[in-house]
This record gives sequence, structure tokens and C-alpha cells, in this order.
Amino acid sequence: MGADESCILARTGDNTIILGSVQSVASIGGVLGGLAVSIWGGFKRKIIGVLTGWALCGLFMVGFGLGREAIPWAIAVFLLQLSVMIVNPSNQAIWQSKVPPDVQGRVFSVRRMIAQISAPLAMLISGPLADFVFEPAMQNQDHLLHSILGPIFGTGPGAGMGMLISLAGLLTILVGLIPFGIPRIRQVETLLPDFDAPPSPSTSSNPS
Repeated sequence: MGADESCILARTGDNTIILGSVQSVASIGGVLGGLAVSIWGGFKRKIIGVLTGWALCGLFMVGFGLGREAIPWAIAVFLLQLSVMIVNPSNQAIWQSKVPPDVQGRVFSVRRMIAQISAPLAMLISGPLADFVFEPAMQNQDHLLHSILGPIFGTGPGAGMGMLISLAGLLTILVGLIPFGIPRIRQVETLLPDFDAPPSPSTSSNPS
């Protein structure tokens, strides 16, 4: 179970109807986002879609962590899934345009493996942080975090997990925004030629 599901259950007294409703709204957002990108086609420069989408994902993660009721959660996850559907097609388009088809299977499988390794690592880190750091801190009136952030995130069960999700969202925003200042990332589509691009004159001409 992810931190978002645990947060909802903790804040609602294990109300599975609210959890299921929020998850359903998230699914609707993903479907509509996919349809919208299919019609729109996404950003002309796909890297802009990747970075902007990540920043938006982080923003809506922060909004989810700040939420304390079903409606704010539903709005946050709906917009989050819309943003994910900006990131994924843009990212995939870059990879497919740069990697030759005869090695795409090998390259994409390694890429997927690296990406999926982060999921269990995130669970191993976030679980203990929520159980032993953030949740106790937000329920201990003498703790500094309780005093400073209690009015923002609340102080009941789930408040610590909400703060953890918002913190992850802030880091995700940085992941999306910082590369805009790194030319090698921002200009990756021009610096790295497409696999089917014609060779430049300097490389195609025979030496005299």
C-alpha cells in the first residue's frame, strides 16, 4: 500500500469508500489525460513536456499532502494523473526517436529495470520515516514539527504521512525545474541526433 492510500485511510478512520472514490477519480484523470494528449499531440519539444509534467506532478503531490478531506484529495490526484500523462508520452517519444529499433528492446528493458528499482527503495525509506519520524512528531505536542507545521498539515493520524507526501512533492518539483537550467538536459533533443537522422556532411563525406 502506498503512502497516499495509507494517508487517506489514517485520516478517515479506515474509510474504504473514500479511498476507493479517490482512486476512481485518479483513474478517470489518467484516462482523460491520455485522450487529451492523443488529440493534442503534446509539446513540440518533448523535453519541455517531461520537465513541466514532473513539476506539475510535484505540485499536485504537495496539494494532496495538504488535503484533509475527500474533495481536495480527489482534485489533487485527478490533476496528478493528468500531469503523468504529459510526462510519460513525452519521455517515451524521446527514447523511441533516439534509440535505434534493433536495440530498443534491450535499452528499454534496462531503463525500465532502473526505474522500477526506485519503487521498493521508496517503500523501504518512506515506511519507517512515516511510522517512526513524521507520524510521532505530528502527534507529539512537544515536538518542533508539531508546533511549526501542525496548523498546516494537522496533528491527527495521517498528518505525518501528508507532510511526507508534500515533502516528496517539493523534491519532485525541483526534479522538474532544475534541469531547465542545465543546457545538456534542456537541449537533449537537438544535442542527441535521432537514430534515423541523415548523416551530416562532415561524417558522410569520404576523406580525400
